Amino acid sequence: RITGSMRRAMDETERRRHKQLEYNAVHGITPRGIRKTVADIMEGARGAAPAPRGRRRAIAQGRAEAPAAPESLEPAAIARRIKRLESEMLERAHNLEFETAAQLRDEVARLKRLELGVA
Repeated sequence: RITGSMRRAMDETERRRHKQLEYNAVHGITPRGIRKTVADIMEGARGAAPAPRGRRRAIAQGRAEAPAAPESLEPAAIARRIKRLESEMLERAHNLEFETAAQLRDEVARLKRLELGVA
């Protein structure tokens, strides 16, 4: 069943399509489909990976030490690390870096088990 709203929307779509076809005919335009591979589309959505900043850059360049093993941290430090990793995990997922986000998720789960004393 087609409601009045649906009919009006379809009529408007048809009106716009007809108007576009007339414009194309007057200006000699032949519509062509987009030709991109899935990899091209995903690369544009993903963008370049951001360069490490702050402490990560210092660690990468050897100017700072990597964080202590979680087992040697105080509970408050573990909680802070969990919060930071969760934030980074969500950012990575938002940037379509799902493999990295999954690794961070696994690390968060390990830290939570450690925090609860289950590890």
